[in-house]
Amino acid sequence: MSKPKVNSSFKPPSGYNEMFFGASNGVGILPTVNSGFRTFHPEFDYERCIKCMFCWIYCPEGCIDKTGKELTIDMDYCKGCGICAHECPRKCIAMVKDGGLDE
Repeated sequence: MSKPKVNSSFKPPSGYNEMFFGASNGVGILPTVNSGFRTFHPEFDYERCIKCMFCWIYCPEGCIDKTGKELTIDMDYCKGCGICAHECPRKCIAMVKDGGLDE
């Protein structure tokens, strides 16, 4: 399964008449990286991680990958749902609040 490409030329609709409807809505194209809805993101504690790959199995977006010896998270596609942290048997993943305007 290939991940969609980020469309950097996306301009948000200025009114109702420019809203996407039906099959022309560009399904599979992200308007921006992560589309700005994530409030928390996962961080690994690599010291405790035994690479059981439960996080990889349970990630609904397929964002976790084993590259070399370390597990990595593709933050462009991570929704911050916390399923990986919840399913980790060693509790090696912590959900950390993303930075924002209120910080």
